[in-house]
Amino acid sequence: MTDLNLQEPPHGHGLADDLPLIAAQVARRRALKWFAGAGTAALVAGCGGSDGDASASVDVVTGATPTPTATATPTPTATATPTPTATTGCVLDPTETNGPYPADGTNTSSGSTSNALTASGIVRSDIRSSFLGTTTVAGGVKLTLTLTVVNVNASCAPLAGYAVYIWCCDRSGNYSLYTAANESYLRGIQVTDANGQVTFTLVYPGCYSGRWPHIHFEVFSSLSTATSGRYAALVSQLAMPQAASTAVYADTTTYPSSASNLARITLSSDNVFGDNTAAQIAQQTPTITGSVSEGYTATALIGLAR
Repeated sequence: MTDLNLQEPPHGHGLADDLPLIAAQVARRRALKWFAGAGTAALVAGCGGSDGDASASVDVVTGATPTPTATATPTPTATATPTPTATTGCVLDPTETNGPYPADGTNTSSGSTSNALTASGIVRSDIRSSFLGTTTVAGGVKLTLTLTVVNVNASCAPLAGYAVYIWCCDRSGNYSLYTAANESYLRGIQVTDANGQVTFTLVYPGCYSGRWPHIHFEVFSSLSTATSGRYAALVSQLAMPQAASTAVYADTTTYPSSASNLARITLSSDNVFGDNTAAQIAQQTPTITGSVSEGYTATALIGLAR
């Protein structure tokens, strides 16, 4: 039995018979070709693939909702807390002359001893009174002086256990054991504490002719070595501040000649301080507060290279 659905339509074998069939097949192929081309063009346009259609590409990108990019929160960097140091910015103190009145065993004196460093009673904080022969108290404006001894080779670390010997003239410009031969005031020695500090109570020194007002000091590595100035690690001087000196010397009854002597001298013309650098002078000049009536408090650094 023949399946009619599989039979080809009847046709002749002549050209006239084939022309309608050929025309129908050509039309069908053209239609298929058109549909295929249209579909490809639509696909390309939808993907933004045309180099010449830049606007289409941009529109596709901007038309979409962008996915936000998470911004990482920076982790804070911990800042280390620096270890505090006793002082900063110290310089090496210059070596200065100990002058003609040291009473440290390096010269002779007209007083009761040429070496106060070996005398009983020299280790003291308040040095306003004599401790050899008399108990006379030096007159003048009270001055409390704290010195901090530091090592310039170790970030200004304090030097504990060092002995500091100081001396200065009295309000009239005289030195005990020499020009004030019967007296031993305004001399003393102390040992630095854990902070490298020593504190002395004295009077504001006078200003004598030819010198800027000053305080002498010597530093020794220990109290046991402080038996002679020959063993000193440093011999130097402090330059008193001009403003405080001017205020103190305005009382010409207490300080009879200091104002006129100060008027004739400057730091630059002084034969001790005149050749020092600005940094050295700044360190050698005590920082001072107070008043003539209440007394003054002063502090200063002493820089050693250890």
